[in-house]
Amino acid sequence: MSLFFQLVVSGLTTGAIYAALALALVLIFRATNVVNFGQGEMATFSAYCTWQLMEWGAPLWVALLVSLAGSFAVGVITFRAVIRPLMSAPVEAIVVVTLGIFVLFQAAGMWLWGAEQRSFPSLFPDGGFNVGDVRILNSTVGTLVILVMIAVLMGLIFSFTRLGLSMRAAAFDHARSVLVGVNVERMLMLGWGFAAVIGAFAAILIAPRLFLNPTMMTPILFYGLAAATLGGWDSPLGAIAGGLIVGVAESLGASYLSFIGADMRIAVPIALTLLILLVKPVGLFGSYKVTKL
Repeated sequence: MSLFFQLVVSGLTTGAIYAALALALVLIFRATNVVNFGQGEMATFSAYCTWQLMEWGAPLWVALLVSLAGSFAVGVITFRAVIRPLMSAPVEAIVVVTLGIFVLFQAAGMWLWGAEQRSFPSLFPDGGFNVGDVRILNSTVGTLVILVMIAVLMGLIFSFTRLGLSMRAAAFDHARSVLVGVNVERMLMLGWGFAAVIGAFAAILIAPRLFLNPTMMTPILFYGLAAATLGGWDSPLGAIAGGLIVGVAESLGASYLSFIGADMRIAVPIALTLLILLVKPVGLFGSYKVTKL
């Protein structure tokens, strides 16, 4: 039984990272009805910027704050320069453009820093503590605390601030939002900025475990997509729950279903997602759209 709980704790750690990336994906999808396949590579670029600032002598937390501010700017600029001119284009065209964002940021990372792996310091001190026979690392607690802080902050912004309500209105109905004085374009731009910051957190949290490299977030993107699909693409809460479920399912499946192998462990959360979608096609927290005839 102690092995089971140890695997759950490990799964929650990685699941929190999947949840952060899924939340970034959901924020953009709610605003534009488009999945940003370049989200992971944008996050990797931010992690590299953090690493570069530390190489130049900046303390970790200073480098982190500067990088997160830069991530927000990159998200805003990407929307203004790439997505905004195509807002009236078919969704398929915008999806292809997000694949271009994927290639662009990955190529930029390789051009600037090369393809070799680099060590990245953890945000949290080494060590941990025991709860019974279960070992809980400081990085586990820190990762979950950051996820909770992000979730609470986003919840407060969207529920109790004028900015958050305007962003929700712009995501729900662009045309009607304009009629009540909401600057839809600005709200979408801020949504891309917030999503870029949350994605950067995911990359910075996973980099110490995977080592920093230009393709680091590519497999994580698939887990983030699975988490968003499992939780529901119109639900930020669903993205968080989906990420944690995917992480735990992967951890338990990789241990108890040893015949799958390490290279195919993603099959476990994917299979779980498919099973849940058969019961509820919009995801655990997704909502059905009602159309009046």
